[in-house]
Amino acid sequence: MTHRRLLLPAAIISLLMSCMLQAGCGSVVLFSTEEEIRMGTEAAPELEKQFGGRVDNQQLQDYVSQIGQTVAAQSERDMPYEYTLVNSDVPNAFALPGGKIYITVGLMSRMTNERQLAAVLGHETGHVANRHNMKNLQRQMGVSIMVQVAGAFFDGTAGQVAGGAAKIAGGVVNLRYSRDDEYEADQIGLYYTQRAGYNPWGMVELLTVLNNLSDSEPGKFTEMFQTHPLSSKRITEAEDMIQADDKLRGYSKDTPDPHVQRFLEMRALLPKPKPETTPKVTTVE
Repeated sequence: MTHRRLLLPAAIISLLMSCMLQAGCGSVVLFSTEEEIRMGTEAAPELEKQFGGRVDNQQLQDYVSQIGQTVAAQSERDMPYEYTLVNSDVPNAFALPGGKIYITVGLMSRMTNERQLAAVLGHETGHVANRHNMKNLQRQMGVSIMVQVAGAFFDGTAGQVAGGAAKIAGGVVNLRYSRDDEYEADQIGLYYTQRAGYNPWGMVELLTVLNNLSDSEPGKFTEMFQTHPLSSKRITEAEDMIQADDKLRGYSKDTPDPHVQRFLEMRALLPKPKPETTPKVTTVE
């Protein structure tokens, strides 16, 4: 393990030198898939705690997981994807490094059918598949902090690991995706959900629901729109892609979701989150 700890900074220093010679590290992930998965695994308990913990209903968890895994099976990146429903009334969805993907009760409760749920899980899966979260964590937290975190996970004391997990969890809560990242994740999500058997118009429906709610419940959605920029252009881009792409344009936006009744039955089981489950954002130092 000591040998592994010494190799990590050396490898990153080499990559940093390469980045400086080539135009920066904006599109380069300086950590291996193994390190990425380890970061997500260690940070998961802290992030779940911030968002009210896992919903204590196995039927709901199995349902969200089943939809997520159906979408994940379409991903080109082989990762240990996991999908979890957390008990926060803050409408949001997010992905930890390594493929741990979360959706809040607050967001699922505002959806109206299953293809919208598949769309948001496909969107988050797209962020993981293209390593958007890792790239943005590097920019936001700084490479030196990420090196310290990775070193703690692989060869640190319990206190160091806990501190590293809190930094990653806080980084994800505060993560700011670019509009280009969001467009790309929407596009990937469209393909994943279509290949999983869902009508891709679910993505347009989802974005429209969120856009409308941003006007009616602006306070609730502030956090989500800070981390996942939303504009009418994203809706238009998704519509144009569906209508232009041969694999997507055979679907009609007027076709009812055949799984809507199953979704509504699951939505009726959602708990009412306690006000104190609204997460306190962790500052990344």
